[in-house]
Amino acid sequence: MSKVGLDVEAVRARFSALRSPIAFLDGPGGTQCPDCVIEAVAAYLREANANLGGAFETSRRSEALVARAHEAAASFLGCRPGETVFGQNMTTLNFALSRSLARGLRAGDELLVTRLDHDGNVAPWLELAQDLALKVGFVDVLDDTTLDLDDLERKLSPRTRVVAFPLASNAVGTVTDATRIAALAHDAGALAWADAVHFAPHGPIDVASLGVDVLLCSAYKFFGPHLGLAYVCEDVARAWHPYKVRPAPDEPVGSRFETGTLPHELLAGFVACVEYLRGLGWEAIQAHERTLGERFLAGLPARCTLHGLPTMHGRVPTFAFTVGELAPREVAERLAASGIAVWDGDYYAIEVMARLGLALGGAVRAGFVHYTTADDVDRLLSELERLP
Repeated sequence: MSKVGLDVEAVRARFSALRSPIAFLDGPGGTQCPDCVIEAVAAYLREANANLGGAFETSRRSEALVARAHEAAASFLGCRPGETVFGQNMTTLNFALSRSLARGLRAGDELLVTRLDHDGNVAPWLELAQDLALKVGFVDVLDDTTLDLDDLERKLSPRTRVVAFPLASNAVGTVTDATRIAALAHDAGALAWADAVHFAPHGPIDVASLGVDVLLCSAYKFFGPHLGLAYVCEDVARAWHPYKVRPAPDEPVGSRFETGTLPHELLAGFVACVEYLRGLGWEAIQAHERTLGERFLAGLPARCTLHGLPTMHGRVPTFAFTVGELAPREVAERLAASGIAVWDGDYYAIEVMARLGLALGGAVRAGFVHYTTADDVDRLLSELERLP
């Protein structure tokens, strides 16, 4: 497989799920897994299934796997293994981590979220505000669905403790200027708290370059199993008092926030997933996705209204659109009947949907990933053209 070009058919041959006639354009809600991930999960359960701390072979294998998974997570995020945390999913991790932070917050402290966020990076802060008499401010979105950085600057204050934001919108695909947001947060003395769930399948993540203090994502969105992953900067993590059982280790520092026994079989699948992506290379993935996105944008029927950036600049290939007067659910059902999987609704991005005037019914959402083909895109465009 070329380092520059992507052999899509060779890629698809590695996914048994893609032998289906369905065009899987539902990636924003969860991607398919390559066979190597599935095989890794099964192999762990066959050969190494045990809890940690035992003197016997399968327990030692499990301990080695947990260490290997943290190393894979570190390579994926650009941090140290001890700064990585595994959990059920991004939202569950976010509620847990935000509550550890909250032990140091006081009434009147301020938290900023954005109207571009998935609610998984909004609701934890709203709940904390209710519990602790905190203030939550919403950073607005411009008409083109980019984040209003001027509004962010206006809303920052000496009482701001957290700026929570997405790397990319799960609803409209907009990519944020994460480096700039993190710098503004730090200038105000606040933590930069990033949701990378939607960006993770589309490009490399380097927490050091981004300058974020906390970053969360979910492996099932980037071709892995249902598993959450977080990065917490070591200095930040050491300042928090975690919620954990007393015998659980304090080192490495990220393990303080991993409650109970981890799903070891899913860690095995995660390691395989990271190795799979490393073998493809982000340059090839991004070039292929850009071509697919441009194909879609150029062919979108006139009666379809795109809600988001009209070019591939500043976005990932996730598209929210409406079709004439048809309800998004009706469009999704008609496409499903033709073997095309897309989403409808608000996708838990309720703020941006309200901002766009789509609070009732939301929009249709189609997303492309590296295993999507040009034929998949053409099938979607053709069926949209046929809709009454």
